[in-house]
Amino acid sequence: MINPRDRIGLVGKNGAGKSTLLKVIIGEQPPSGGQVSRPAECTLGYLPQQMQVSDGRTVLEETATAFDRVNALEKEIERLTEQLSIRSDYESDGYAELIHQLNEANDRFRILGGENREADMEKTLLGLGFERKDFHRQTREFSGGWRMRIELAKLLLRRPSVFLLDEPTNHLDIESIQWLEGYLRDYPGAVVLISHDRAFLDAVINRTIELSLGKITDYKVAYSNYVELRAERREQQRAAFENQQKLIEKTE
Repeated sequence: MINPRDRIGLVGKNGAGKSTLLKVIIGEQPPSGGQVSRPAECTLGYLPQQMQVSDGRTVLEETATAFDRVNALEKEIERLTEQLSIRSDYESDGYAELIHQLNEANDRFRILGGENREADMEKTLLGLGFERKDFHRQTREFSGGWRMRIELAKLLLRRPSVFLLDEPTNHLDIESIQWLEGYLRDYPGAVVLISHDRAFLDAVINRTIELSLGKITDYKVAYSNYVELRAERREQQRAAFENQQKLIEKTE
């Protein structure tokens, strides 16, 4: 269960299934058993370790594609406003329904950052290490790591209900990592992330889920606390195993 304000870190050895679990949640891979369910209004934002990047636009133009839903909402608001302006049946159910639809569209528009698109794009790109002079350069002029930052910027600007981030700090410098830490801590939605950066995990997560031998253990604590609790749990398991062996020997 992923709750609205959860900050979850997935931990475990390489090959334990961390990235696979994210792919199952996003729907890229079917689960071997059970099912994934989420509310209809829930949206997911997935950043894999490797992803396809597109060329042919400037950094700013490519980043602006994050607002496709906002642009569609803007057109819907214009359409509904125009319909209301030409009607005079103010007391009818149809007019009331148009008002309701317009209010809902306006609310979604604000939630998705429609009123502050330009400022949010600039703030996010600067936070991820771009300079203003980079905004109008073609994306093909940048290395793979910088193009991944553009994809991360687009993902952050889409404001999904849940972020699913697989090694988001791989291509970031210290300043950008610190900026991302602050962004994710303050984000109103949920975050599920995989990272080998222990300091980053400590700064962001409040719940640690360990994947081991095909099972999960849910520790509702930050990463450093999880490390301590895991050591205690392993010691308890070792003591239980030794007691079991002694009982076996005695019984034999």
